[in-house]
Amino acid sequence: MSIRSIRFTALAAILGLAAASGVASAVDISGAGATFPYPVYAKWAEAYKAKTGDGLNYQSIGSGGGIKQIKAATVTFGASDKPLEAKDLNDSGLVQWPMVIGGVVPVVNVPGVKAGTLQLDGPTLASIYMGEISKWNDARIKALNPKVALPNLAIAPVYRSDGSGTNFLFTNYLSTVSPAFKSKVGANTSVEWPTGIGAKGNEGVANMTAQTSGAIGYVEYAYAKQNAMAYVRLKNSAGKYVSPEAAAFQAAAANADWEKADGFFLILTDQPGAASWPITGASFIIMHREPKDAAAALAALRFFAWAYKDGVDLAKQLDYVPLPEKVVKLVEKTWTASIKSGGKPVWQGK
Repeated sequence: MSIRSIRFTALAAILGLAAASGVASAVDISGAGATFPYPVYAKWAEAYKAKTGDGLNYQSIGSGGGIKQIKAATVTFGASDKPLEAKDLNDSGLVQWPMVIGGVVPVVNVPGVKAGTLQLDGPTLASIYMGEISKWNDARIKALNPKVALPNLAIAPVYRSDGSGTNFLFTNYLSTVSPAFKSKVGANTSVEWPTGIGAKGNEGVANMTAQTSGAIGYVEYAYAKQNAMAYVRLKNSAGKYVSPEAAAFQAAAANADWEKADGFFLILTDQPGAASWPITGASFIIMHREPKDAAAALAALRFFAWAYKDGVDLAKQLDYVPLPEKVVKLVEKTWTASIKSGGKPVWQGK
């Protein structure tokens, strides 16, 4: 399976809207966007096709690309790890909701350093990406890792070169913990990095980090896990060093109040709690409130409803955190209230 896209052909999809008019048609579910959730979307797509025969075409092109494509209505849904604010959603006639939660993880390629042996705090990580710390045996890194043999090796920061929700989560976190990073670089899907090597997509950053001695990069945890990369433990807002894992992402998400989040706009970086992973984020789905193709929209919603209900174990296998049932119910209410064709809800709970 290509890491750049999921391409499954729909064999048959008998949709409620089409059935109501007496016409059955096959619909290919099309989407594009974030690379952050790609591994779980790939798993879901494979299982869903095996169960229903319905296909999914998801292009893993980055959050920025996904937002552009859904705004241009060239896909049925877009996916982004940076949520759109309510005004942007309203101005563009869009609706969004969280689909799954995961974590962005610093990964390194340093001789002798294995997964979980290197510890960093936010300010030190920010200094590395600002070029202020340029060697692995820098005194500031050694102070955080007194028992780790760190080489006199140049640090090669690897960053996302494309418009990316992973970029947003990472820079949002660094801007939260480092006033200097906030003023010099800032938080966005695309920023001007002071130093380092650019790579496209989570998979590009993972590959570049693996190929470059002395590199440090940041990827969604599934990419680190699948590629057996040396992840970094991070100090969280409670002052505790934590490892990236589902329980830590779950702890960070525990304080999320989705019911009060306008348009589901909620950022989960640097959350309180001794067990919280500090760079946790939700990945969002974005659709038109009045889709051009109601049958395709319904097919997509059926896929998402199936993923919420039957895709939980597949998500957990990749250390993503499924949304709580009460949040899923909020999302489905949003579908009914907000996604309409001819004034009638596209989603009617089936």
